[in-house]
Amino acid sequence: MKKGKELLNYFTKGELALWMGSVAAILVSFLLFSQDGLLTLLASLVGVTSLIFCAKGNPFGQMLMILFSLLYGIISYTFSYYGEMITYLGMTMPMAAAALVSWTKNPYEGNRNEVEVNELSGAQWRLMWVLGVPVTIGFYFVLNYFGTANIGLSTLSVLTSFIAVYLTFCRSAYFALGYAANDVVLIGLWIMAAWSEPQYWSVAVCFIAFFVNDIYGFLNWRRMWRRQTLREAHS
Repeated sequence: MKKGKELLNYFTKGELALWMGSVAAILVSFLLFSQDGLLTLLASLVGVTSLIFCAKGNPFGQMLMILFSLLYGIISYTFSYYGEMITYLGMTMPMAAAALVSWTKNPYEGNRNEVEVNELSGAQWRLMWVLGVPVTIGFYFVLNYFGTANIGLSTLSVLTSFIAVYLTFCRSAYFALGYAANDVVLIGLWIMAAWSEPQYWSVAVCFIAFFVNDIYGFLNWRRMWRRQTLREAHS
């Protein structure tokens, strides 16, 4: 009971409203389009919960992201979105594990529930593209070999996913914008899938909810960065 109250106090009213609204949208879409897709429902709920913790800079969000990546990889396999399956199981999930270590090792002033926000150097930004472009090109040929559906968007998803996980590991506030860009691509992918398999409308709605949460995550991380920077300047 006490822990439940502490958890509620941990989030602002706006954050709780965002999470509850996201959960409600996911549940409604599940009931309308995918009542037998319990795995999709579970993945969506785990994913949206991970985002509200990540928006606070809490490493627990990365633990949930590892679980979401596993579930989402399985769902992607069912529609031959091999790019999504390979990306999330082979890149997002291990990078979420690496990010969990990075966030855990870099708490802000000893607060294990808030990571220290990092400002990337010019070299780190360049490294992102130096690594991201060849990774994306390599994935294209792999996806083409496996006959991946909607390969153009699937390849773009690889690039946006790589940017997101790279920035997450680096503890940059811009990681949330990377995921928001990836959400836009995935919304398109799953809308196309839903035209032939209506049950996937619930996945599209899930990523619309993710997009809203990621935009909030970016705004909140910028607030965290300003607060942490001002405190350091006055210490």
